[in-house]
Amino acid sequence: MVGKGSLNHNSRQFHAENTDPARSYLNKEYCNEKIKDVYHELFDEAVVRYNAKQKRSDRRIDDYYEKIRSGKQEKLFHEFILQIGNKDDMGAMTEDGALAAAVLDEYMQEFQKRNPTLRVFSAHLHRDEATPHLHIDFVPYITGSSRGVDTRVSLKQALAALGFKGGTRRETEWNQWANAEKEQLAKVMARHDIEWEHLGMHEEHLSVLEYKKQERVKEVAALEEQRSSLEQENAKAVQTNEALKEQIADAGIELEAVGREIEDAEAKIEANKKKAEVAQKKLSALTADVKRAESYAAEYTHSPEEWLPEPATMESAKSYRKRIMPLVRKVVDIIQPLYASYLEMKRNYSQLKTRVTDLNGRIERMRDRLSGTEAENSQLKNELKDFDRAKAVLGEAVINNAVQTAKQQEQMQTAQKRKSQKHSRDAR
Repeated sequence: MVGKGSLNHNSRQFHAENTDPARSYLNKEYCNEKIKDVYHELFDEAVVRYNAKQKRSDRRIDDYYEKIRSGKQEKLFHEFILQIGNKDDMGAMTEDGALAAAVLDEYMQEFQKRNPTLRVFSAHLHRDEATPHLHIDFVPYITGSSRGVDTRVSLKQALAALGFKGGTRRETEWNQWANAEKEQLAKVMARHDIEWEHLGMHEEHLSVLEYKKQERVKEVAALEEQRSSLEQENAKAVQTNEALKEQIADAGIELEAVGREIEDAEAKIEANKKKAEVAQKKLSALTADVKRAESYAAEYTHSPEEWLPEPATMESAKSYRKRIMPLVRKVVDIIQPLYASYLEMKRNYSQLKTRVTDLNGRIERMRDRLSGTEAENSQLKNELKDFDRAKAVLGEAVINNAVQTAKQQEQMQTAQKRKSQKHSRDAR
């Protein structure tokens, strides 16, 4: 059974009506420490560590014992009471009662060792009542807590550390632990040929609970081993991650270089476009001049007789030629240099037209190159995004390991290729 705990009664500082003081000398006291001293022993250092972290004075703990005593979450201590049989079959003054006391005494010897998170401070075997029974008072505690004081009172967590975790309302941590302790008592009873008679109890068989406890211990050991392995892998992943960061930084530098190249190409394209526009304007102006020159040349480069007006009626040829020839010679003198200039202008026009065509071709090639560079830049950005997505889904450790493996394979392939080439050269 579970008792509220009366430390003064257990230590017989007073006697109740159901005790026989004449037989109290048969009682056995295993320990009887002051509970406040036990609290100082267990929790003072943890309280100092806790208070050192607090910036607000109202959150500091002055007395952990008083905090638990006045609080509602945890009890100051718990009491576990064990008894074999009753006054009819295990009466205190009978031989069987003495045997029951011996069994309880043997059971008590291993209790603290078996339950390290239950700090026993008061334990008494009573034989001055109707049936021998055992009172065990303890403070349940845990260490390494990440919440509040790192060493603190907690029945639930103290029992969980022993392998007992609550499930249904019936199978609480306490019920599982109490059944396991009764199983331990039953083993001692069996060594003294006392059979445990289950009187209408429906708890799960204790051997199953013991098996679960052992399995829990194995799970904890496996998890510890897994944790150690994960720590080693994490250390490797950190190294790989640093290398990966350098690669990402290099990729960023490469992207910046590509960006600058794109900017330079765009500037060159813009400059060539302006040159082409100026050349096009000149070409357009020359085109009009060329057309006028061609028309003028076509009209006046023929023989003068073809375009001179007919002589007047009754005008003699001699008179007509004498009258018109100076004008013809003057026109021819003007047209011939003009035609020579026209030919030069036509040649320049052809060269300028060729240059414009070349500039347009260069612009198109630069546009194609820029388009390829932009596509490459976009592909690099997409690959970087895909890489970030893969890291987010698979985790940095997996990606880093994959990158490291790929690097090692590439290095091995390069080494094999060099070795093969060297072998070929040596063979020649």
